[in-house]
Amino acid sequence: MFGFGKKKLNVKAPFAGEVVAVTEVPDPMFADRLLGDGFAVTPSADVVDVCAPVDGTIVKVFGTLHAFAMKSDDHDTEVFVHIGLETVELEGKHFERLAEEGAKVKAGTPVVRLDVAAVKEAGYNPITPVVFTKRGQVESVDVTTGSTDGSQVVCVATLA
Repeated sequence: MFGFGKKKLNVKAPFAGEVVAVTEVPDPMFADRLLGDGFAVTPSADVVDVCAPVDGTIVKVFGTLHAFAMKSDDHDTEVFVHIGLETVELEGKHFERLAEEGAKVKAGTPVVRLDVAAVKEAGYNPITPVVFTKRGQVESVDVTTGSTDGSQVVCVATLA
């Protein structure tokens, strides 16, 4: 009832920037939580290494490098990182793969490098949602909004 004894998953920001609740993402697929609950980060640098937000395994790096999926070591929680909005249309331009599918990584391990300045110049929003995609795995999220240097836990997910 009160969440006492529930398992929790600590999630770090994938890079330095401004953290917002996923409901603040200017895309209804994320804002309406259709892909899952979570948070998003707007990068503060012109180039960022988008890092694993949890310890776990890289399950999928999309061919266009605009997103990757992970399974956490803790409780096999599915975590999806979508780099920018509509950036699939860039077909990998301005992205560089830094980790491979199947890799075991620690939170903070770089997965994809993003040229934020070039993405913005091309007319795309670099805000990066981090969501829990498997229905029923996460009961609630507690997001710490505001500025992050990328090393802090910015979301605590209470697992169902």
